[in-house]
Amino acid sequence: MLSIAPEAFATARPMPVSPASPTALSDYETVRRTIEFISTEYSRQPSLAEIAHALGRSEEALTAVFRRWSGLTPKAFLQAVTIDHARRLLADGASLLDAAYEVGLSGPSRLHDLFVKHEAVSPGSYKAKGEGIDLAYGFHPTPFGLTLVVATERGLAGIGFAEPGEGGEAAALSDMRRRWPKAIFTPDPDRTREYAMRIFEPENWRCERPLRIVMIGTDFEIRVWETLLSIPLGQATTYSDIAARIGAPKAARAVGAAVGRNPISFVVPCHRVLGKSGALTGYHWGITRKRAMLGWECGLLARE
Repeated sequence: MLSIAPEAFATARPMPVSPASPTALSDYETVRRTIEFISTEYSRQPSLAEIAHALGRSEEALTAVFRRWSGLTPKAFLQAVTIDHARRLLADGASLLDAAYEVGLSGPSRLHDLFVKHEAVSPGSYKAKGEGIDLAYGFHPTPFGLTLVVATERGLAGIGFAEPGEGGEAAALSDMRRRWPKAIFTPDPDRTREYAMRIFEPENWRCERPLRIVMIGTDFEIRVWETLLSIPLGQATTYSDIAARIGAPKAARAVGAAVGRNPISFVVPCHRVLGKSGALTGYHWGITRKRAMLGWECGLLARE
């Protein structure tokens, strides 16, 4: 069994990077590459020196990025998100909070989560492939890479992610356009920037000021997405559990498809859905990003 000494967290303080910060993208790229390395080498628990060497960064620089990103040291993060360890801790829907205690945290003094008020467009609008719906969009740096934010006049309608490199933004926007091909997409980053700030800065998560979102999907998809909204930060569930909760216990496969079509990633937390065994199964925007989100949330749980 893996374990982390309590002193490994003694000086850890999560300090999430502002989405407006120019360091957010480079931080995420460093985290992304490190998690990929960890996913391959986790079984031998490489040292900080090995991880830093693989990334081409100094130990000090890598540590600074991880502490700024999640409040954890790289070694603690490695042990907290190792695949086999996560499978064991999260099997049967165990909470990340329980995992935090097990790895030596004294326990969080407060929890954070998005407070969301949601509504759905009419089924007719979805069947018409978004015809008559005006969607503003913009790309913004966040802890998980360049993020596409899509909004209607009634609220947030989409969150996607652009992969680094040429063509990443076009691919992310094309993914959203395929969902509602007859909607009108208009670039308006000034309008969508506030959503990015609300979503990716936990200091802005306020129950008295809920984030308004608009769900555009079939009736079945919306039922699944509404169930996803009930999963608190630090908790995990499975496709079969969601199927049971919506009264369709034999529809786990259909639930999986609906989860994969969730257009409002992160806010509607499909990254908190695991396989029946507790395995970190596929994610529309990449399994590495899913691990990063769960690790980031684990860091929030460790905040004092």
